[in-house]
Amino acid sequence: MKGLIYQLKSVRKDKFCIMSFLLPIVVAMALHFIGSIDLSSLSGYHFGVVAGNVAQETERWLLRYGTVTAYQTKEELVLAVNDPSTNLIGVEMNGNGIKTILSGDEMAMWRQTAITLPSLYEQRETVTQVDVQILERPDVLEGFQYIFVGMTLIVAMFMGCTFNAMNIISEKEEGVALINEILPMTPRQYVIQKIFIGFIFGCLSAGIATAFCFRLSPSGMAVMLVLIILSAFVAALIGLLIGRISEGMMVGVVYIKIVMIVFMAIPMLKYLTTAGNKVIAYICYLIPSSATFEGIMDLANDGMAIAGKDIVILAVHCVIWFLLYLLISKCRKDNS
Repeated sequence: MKGLIYQLKSVRKDKFCIMSFLLPIVVAMALHFIGSIDLSSLSGYHFGVVAGNVAQETERWLLRYGTVTAYQTKEELVLAVNDPSTNLIGVEMNGNGIKTILSGDEMAMWRQTAITLPSLYEQRETVTQVDVQILERPDVLEGFQYIFVGMTLIVAMFMGCTFNAMNIISEKEEGVALINEILPMTPRQYVIQKIFIGFIFGCLSAGIATAFCFRLSPSGMAVMLVLIILSAFVAALIGLLIGRISEGMMVGVVYIKIVMIVFMAIPMLKYLTTAGNKVIAYICYLIPSSATFEGIMDLANDGMAIAGKDIVILAVHCVIWFLLYLLISKCRKDNS
């Protein structure tokens, strides 16, 4: 118990671990309170006219398709159209019709609209006789929001890896590791002591982030809890292994960064590019975070069948990484 209290006190001194714990929670809060980002307003059309030179009926017609800004002179209108930061379409009367003014650097959709607009204006009376059905516009980033949430939870679970690795490496550099070797402490007690804090804080960080990002059913919450526990345990074991094989702080930081990049990149690549390619998908399961991310996305889509398979994969990872740590520890002990 005293050893666990000592490990808990060391967390307060490690700003890197505190940041690893708090950052996923802050990001999860931001995703929750900001909500889903809707870019639909960017697709609205913006028209510019010279005040007094366009009939009010024409302005009202343009307002059906976008916003209308009136400028005092044609020079001001041309300057606004030529502004590279806008997609403004200039409109002026051309007899009984209209003509548009473009700068030439607009996006293709706006250029096509400007070309079509005069013809559409000529046929405006005919168009009013057509029944128009306005479909609901989906949120263009709704699906990507869960990807952000999944990556955030993986970072939260990775906290245990960071803490365990940095804790063991710092003990080596400060000479505490030599003291641990002569203490009356069994290897099992040492492993529990080293894993416990990183595992608990990883679970806590991921659990709080999940509470902000998801509204799950009781069964979904139970499955998510199992995913968090297994993932945090695997991360803590990997951190234990990194700390064991690293000879110095800089080497350990490099290992941690490599593992973090792999933990985040492989699940993303698997999710975005391996549809229909089962061989690559199975290879990606060699990285435990792939199963975690897949389970999170399955729960986000109100499913649990795939998440159950991912739990089995993570359980196998727990056993393999634990046995690998024991094997490396035994080899290093025999060599010493």
